[in-house]
Amino acid sequence: MADRSGFTDYVEKHSGRLLRSAYLLTQDRARAEDLVQTALAKAWVSWGRVSDDPTPYVYRILTNTHASWWRRRWRGEVPTEWLPEPAGPDLTAALDDRDVMWTALARLSARQRAVVVLHYFEGLPLTQVAQILGCSGSSVKTQLHRALTRLRVDPALQALKEAR
Repeated sequence: MADRSGFTDYVEKHSGRLLRSAYLLTQDRARAEDLVQTALAKAWVSWGRVSDDPTPYVYRILTNTHASWWRRRWRGEVPTEWLPEPAGPDLTAALDDRDVMWTALARLSARQRAVVVLHYFEGLPLTQVAQILGCSGSSVKTQLHRALTRLRVDPALQALKEAR
C-alpha cells in the first residue's frame, strides 16, 4: 500500500483554495464541490508518488477533470422543424389565478379569512366554524358576509372575473 501520509493535512490546508478555483472554473457552487471531491479522490490514488509539493499536481488534476467534464457536457437543445411531442397544458394561468385569490384572501382580516378558509376550503358547516373560533353563529355569518362583500369588490378579483 502506498504511503498517503500528509493527504489529510493537505486537504485541510488547501480545500478552501481548491474550492475557490473550482468555483471560478465551473461558476456553480455544487459543481465546484463535486470537482474538488473528484480531483482529491484522483489525487488520493497516486498520493504516494507525489513529490514534496503536491499543489501543482492536484491543480492539474482539477483542471483536467474540469476540461473532461466540459467536453462531455451537453450544450443545449438541437432545433428541429417539428416538435418531437405535443406540449403539455399551460398551467401558468391557473397558478396566476391562484396567486390572485391568495393575495385577495390575505387582504381580509384574520377573522374573516379564518371563516372563509374553514367554511369554503375545509367545507365545515357554520355552526362548527363558530365552535372552532369560539364565537356565536351570527358572528360567523356576519364575518362571512363582510368577507364575501370585500372579495366581490376586490379589484384584482374583478379583473380576473372580467378576463374570463
